[in-house]
Amino acid sequence: MNATYITIPLIFLIDSLFSLYILAIVLRFLLQCVRADFQNPISQFLVKITHPSLKFLRRYIPAIKKIDTSSIVLALLLQMITDVSILFLQNVKTSLITLTIISFSQLISLALNIFIFAIFAQALLSWFNPNHHNPAIGLLENLTRPILNICRRYIPDLGGFDLSPLVALILLQLTKMLLLPPLERLAYIIEI
Repeated sequence: MNATYITIPLIFLIDSLFSLYILAIVLRFLLQCVRADFQNPISQFLVKITHPSLKFLRRYIPAIKKIDTSSIVLALLLQMITDVSILFLQNVKTSLITLTIISFSQLISLALNIFIFAIFAQALLSWFNPNHHNPAIGLLENLTRPILNICRRYIPDLGGFDLSPLVALILLQLTKMLLLPPLERLAYIIEI
């Protein structure tokens, strides 16, 4: 009983702290991919909190073309540390390959969720005609523009109604449903 009493809050604490930092790293990576405004205060915050660890990794892990591979490696390593810590506290053992696949699928899920929440938030905010000088709104527009532009190419204009956010949300959710279960199944098969 004592182990569970301490274990559950400890798992919560580990998961929360690591997840927040992993979120910052993935957000920074995605904002770099979409070439967001890094003069934005939110972007500056993300750069400041992730810079020390990324600066160290960039000495050893070079970028591949314009892809910041050190961000991907750091996010994956931190996700693996989180997962192995939680599994250890739950007395569950797993192989390194399984752990890598599980952690990688969690990062894919996180990235897709970021896009889903960003598109949903931007669609909601568009109903209220928000102040476009707000730093958060500018980043939402930067982050969602590539996905929404793809959808807008194929969806006709319906007299002022933009259905591209709805289509993008459906496609992103469908991507999660098609991509993540095979990865989880693969991890399960390897573990057996």
